[in-house]
Amino acid sequence: MNRLAALLSITIAQVCAGSQAASPGKTVTADAITRQTDRTLERLVALRRDLHANPEPSGQEVRTAAVVTERLRKLGLDVRKGPYGHSVVAILRGGKPGKTVAWRSDLDALKGYFLDPVPFRSRKTGVHHACGHDIHIAIALGIAEVLAGQRAQLHGNVVFIFQPEEENFLGAKAMLDGGLFTSLPVDEIFGLHVTGLPVGQIAVRAGEMFAYQRRLRITLNDTLADGELQLLGQLVLDTLTRKPPLASPRELQRLVDPEVGVMSVRTTFKDYLIMEELRATRTKPGTVSLEADLYETNAAKLGSILARVTQAVQSSGHEAQLLGVSFTRENPTVINDATLTRSAVQAIEQAYGADAVQLVHGAAPFFNDDFAYFQQQVPGVYFFLGGSNAGKGINAMNHSPDFAVDEESIRVGVRTFSALIAARLLD
Repeated sequence: MNRLAALLSITIAQVCAGSQAASPGKTVTADAITRQTDRTLERLVALRRDLHANPEPSGQEVRTAAVVTERLRKLGLDVRKGPYGHSVVAILRGGKPGKTVAWRSDLDALKGYFLDPVPFRSRKTGVHHACGHDIHIAIALGIAEVLAGQRAQLHGNVVFIFQPEEENFLGAKAMLDGGLFTSLPVDEIFGLHVTGLPVGQIAVRAGEMFAYQRRLRITLNDTLADGELQLLGQLVLDTLTRKPPLASPRELQRLVDPEVGVMSVRTTFKDYLIMEELRATRTKPGTVSLEADLYETNAAKLGSILARVTQAVQSSGHEAQLLGVSFTRENPTVINDATLTRSAVQAIEQAYGADAVQLVHGAAPFFNDDFAYFQQQVPGVYFFLGGSNAGKGINAMNHSPDFAVDEESIRVGVRTFSALIAARLLD
């Protein structure tokens, strides 16, 4: 990751194919970005720790939005209340004409109980930044500060989107439905998620970053015994499951296993359908529903799932009890634009070296991100950023009981993606 010494003289203008290097002092350089990142890091770490100690769940991000707004205004950005909930939008206008690039960060924390093994642990019982959104906010504000310091040299504009309600998959779509890109059209969008990869490792690939997530419901007349329901659920699970790379979410650490995880060319997370245990619920008199989430890597196979489940129930001898099979949730998944991904990887590598970004070879189950809705409107790329540090006992696998993040990831994120945005403004 540290091939900077020989690369600090490279200007961001030079990363764009066919572009001409500007004269010294007339363009943003990797050297300037690195120096500014280092200068602001201590403040960003303090900010992150404050946010971590004061988490707010989806729909309640009042203080978090206020902290973000104040910081952005001090940087001299055009700060606006977003079109939904506690969203915040800020515009950094460069000194030269050009296109508009957006950067997305999420604001909300998770409800639940986690060990939170840090001195600045959550002060709110049952609410924790156990998915790393506090890190995301610090990185986004760091990028804003670094680029604001170089605004005279920037070509075009940067829109910073601070989105509420990512954890419940509502915020991004609601902002778009509220006219976000109508009032602020952008040409492309970028974002990241900190995760259990080694600290500082940046990873990406064209196409799906996550498996497609669906919520399956089988509705039956409530005439079956609990044991019969359990057997039926197991039959459906056995019918659908294909090449499961792990037995349950408790094995999530396998996602970053160097031999079989998503970063390995031998990954077992490439072609699979995972289904969680079907659980019975009774919400209407006379009916019972079996429900579970499933994760499919192959979009072409999604259309046949309901028919296969129907056939499995019919073959079980319970056709007379079957009332219906449906998906109650069909979230889109993060799909990186192929052309933009190639350009983004090239920009990062030319700024910070060939080892600054790694390729993902598999799709992650059990997670997703409503960043996918932004990608339905404009080309977008979503990155993984490593936050684990085995030597320090830090495990950044999201939603894990002992989730924590090495704060060096803030430095890497700010430095790398400030350079990326400056480069994309030149393209």
